[in-house]
Amino acid sequence: MKRDERYEDRAAWLLILPFIIVYAVIFVYPTYRMVAASFTDASLTLPGRWIGLENFRDLFGDRKFKSAVVNTGFFVLLTVIPSTLLGLLIAMMVERLRGVAQSVVLAFFFLPYVLPASVVANMWWAIFDHDNSALAPLWDWIVGRPISVFRVPAWVLPVVAVLTIWWTVGFNVLLFLAGLRNIPHELYEAAALDSAGRWVQFRSITWPLIWPVTALVLTIQLILQLKVFDQVYLLSSGSRADTVVVQYLYIMAFQQNRSGYGSAIALGLFVIVMAISVLQYQLLRARGRR
Repeated sequence: MKRDERYEDRAAWLLILPFIIVYAVIFVYPTYRMVAASFTDASLTLPGRWIGLENFRDLFGDRKFKSAVVNTGFFVLLTVIPSTLLGLLIAMMVERLRGVAQSVVLAFFFLPYVLPASVVANMWWAIFDHDNSALAPLWDWIVGRPISVFRVPAWVLPVVAVLTIWWTVGFNVLLFLAGLRNIPHELYEAAALDSAGRWVQFRSITWPLIWPVTALVLTIQLILQLKVFDQVYLLSSGSRADTVVVQYLYIMAFQQNRSGYGSAIALGLFVIVMAISVLQYQLLRARGRR
């Protein structure tokens, strides 16, 4: 028995060893180097000298970083809850379909999610930002003149938020659809026998039972949108009014060659993401227990 157990232990370690090695090389070691670099004045090519907490002191006094944090928070407000609610609404409509119609509609909503950020950005640039774009007459009617939407800082984040919801809502739909399919239909049949309408069924059956999936979707969307970069970088005007945290990190580390300061920004973002995610998840769990 002991020999068999030792053999199983060795076999288990051999099976998980490739993953441990890849995880250590791709995640653990870069994270260690990032944390170590945040305490230096390193550039992209030179290791730099030890400066202690100076990068973090500069970070707390950096107005551009504070502006980027505010912009990121604003973007999160524009995307996380609307994307979650829209995903639930679409999933409930798709769930009522059957056969080929359900597959076609589901593919229609999920297709944008598989597109790369560059393709999505070019599509929306063509729709919103050219004088001959599809929405040029709309802007001319609203504003009274043709405008370049992505060159006006006040317009960038709201428009990119709409883009992001359109781009990512398909993933939310899949998660909610899986949750809805796990709800026993007998509950709805019993509610219908008691003359319960659709709103009562949703409030008493669907919403309580779908809440764990809702909490998961909210947490995933929060983490993703706090780390938003691709679409904002590709479509932003480059002003402080539409710079998000990861974009500011990129500017400091790769454009201004301040790798140490960029590492401090990355570490600060990591702490923010972890703190907010854990807080939100605990609040959602507490709400789900009620």
